[in-house]
Amino acid sequence: MTDQRNMFMAIVLSMIILFGWDYFFAIDPPPPELDATVGQGLAAPSADAALPMAQGLAAAIADPAADRTTAISTSKRARINTESLHGSMPLTGLRFDDLTLAKYQETNDPDSAEITLFSPANAPSPYYAEIGWLSADPTAALPSSDTTWSTVQMAPQLSTDKPLVMTWDNDAGLTFKRTVTIDENYLFTVFDEVKNNTSAAVSLFPYGLVARTDTPDIQGFFILHEGPLGVFDETLKEVDYDDLKDTPLETISSTGGWVGFTDKYWLAVLAHDQDQEIEAAFRYSNPASRDRYQTDFRTKNAIVVEPGMTAGAKTYLFAGAKEVELLDGYTETLGIKRFDLAIDFGWFYFLTKPFFYCLIWLQGVLGNFGLAILGLTVGLRLLLFPLANKQFRAMTKLKKLQPEMKKLQEKYSDDRTRMNQELMELYKREKANPAAGCLPILIQIPIFFALYKVLFVTIEMRHEPFYGWINDLSAPDPTSIFNLFGLIPIDLPSFLAIGAWPIIMGITMFLQQKLNPAPTDPMQAKIMSFLPLIFTFLLATFPAGLVIYWAWSNSLGILQQWVIMRQAGVKA
Repeated sequence: MTDQRNMFMAIVLSMIILFGWDYFFAIDPPPPELDATVGQGLAAPSADAALPMAQGLAAAIADPAADRTTAISTSKRARINTESLHGSMPLTGLRFDDLTLAKYQETNDPDSAEITLFSPANAPSPYYAEIGWLSADPTAALPSSDTTWSTVQMAPQLSTDKPLVMTWDNDAGLTFKRTVTIDENYLFTVFDEVKNNTSAAVSLFPYGLVARTDTPDIQGFFILHEGPLGVFDETLKEVDYDDLKDTPLETISSTGGWVGFTDKYWLAVLAHDQDQEIEAAFRYSNPASRDRYQTDFRTKNAIVVEPGMTAGAKTYLFAGAKEVELLDGYTETLGIKRFDLAIDFGWFYFLTKPFFYCLIWLQGVLGNFGLAILGLTVGLRLLLFPLANKQFRAMTKLKKLQPEMKKLQEKYSDDRTRMNQELMELYKREKANPAAGCLPILIQIPIFFALYKVLFVTIEMRHEPFYGWINDLSAPDPTSIFNLFGLIPIDLPSFLAIGAWPIIMGITMFLQQKLNPAPTDPMQAKIMSFLPLIFTFLLATFPAGLVIYWAWSNSLGILQQWVIMRQAGVKA
């Protein structure tokens, strides 16, 4: 039984267990009923009411501006300027709809454009966040997307040392004040206050939403979630864009939590008071024949503002890069529950997160993320040495019996039952177990899959160089054998971009396969012989860091197996 065959059997078994458990035993809680007396008059997230951003939205979507810059220029704005974020907020509506990430560029060219996160509703690809108040009274005059706020600043600006303070009077006895602060990273804190100058108490519900129009380009890998997500009662919920189209509304009740959207590296989510009960929702609509997705929340209980009194509510907006240490920091300082789950660490969370911190430490020690990958792989190989040793010794014993097995196959080629009986007798006599290598590799697979996963999702590998021609470990190997690794100046289709590192990986996989005993079934042996070639083409489009990891792991396995075979007197 070959190493590769053991690996695939173990993977299939793991998938059956994981998906089988989820299918047969996991119970999805039924969607909660919204309070009818509250929901009737609310703009969000009641299923029947018009959403607050719908005013003028269809027209903006149907006739967007020619480009993002033009869309931004159509409104008077307060500038946002920090070391991490650049952008602006419209004084009409006070949405968060113009943000770029100052520390991250589109390419590894330092002069390339900053990553664009948010864009206005009338831009070609709208993506924004909105925070405000709702009321059970449909006649209440509340701030909306059409409200123009006032400020005493001549040139309003938001920075880490200068909050943005805005006010609006509804001319019906209520005065609204909004104070927006921002830290040195990607967190906005919005404190909304209401002063009640009327003779009656007013009940208001804080709400927040993140909306994006048009389905974004996603990588589509099954090991990575990109789309709507949230944490409710400390449990992560992820919704795919396609699933949200099929079920256009899903509501969840929770105490605390957060909700928003995630891309592979970027995140935009809202979090309210973690002790408050909220009603959250995932929504889909199709205004002007364009896909529109929204995540939102409102508090379940109203804030009651007595006559002559002032009350307020605080909401957090995170809009930026998914840096693990940063998200962990907000969990500790602000109490935002399970914020690190915004990074898709997957089923083996208990392994992937420690692996991440090990990689970051090794990067600091070795000075290169690629070397950190190699170092961590060596460390894991040493940790798993006893298991791998048992696996390789079992396969080496089978390799040693290969000549006798071949004789039995030839002798009983016309009697498969007798051949299998003789093989079993041979195994019993020589104390060889064909399945002995399965259990060790079954234990190792979650560990190496977790390392593979953390390399796939971590932003710290993005635009990190290695040695030679690898300038970005998160991008595929830029070379190709079909243009002689860049010597012939021709552009090739992606399926022909078979770079040097995928070829190295394929060679190591081939060599490792040759060290293993061949399958007794000729057809299976032929199929297995094609695996290195198939994986070479398959992994050619994967990030170079993952291919380097795979090639290095194979090489360490070859070295270990070669030493064991030499000790056992088996020709390698």
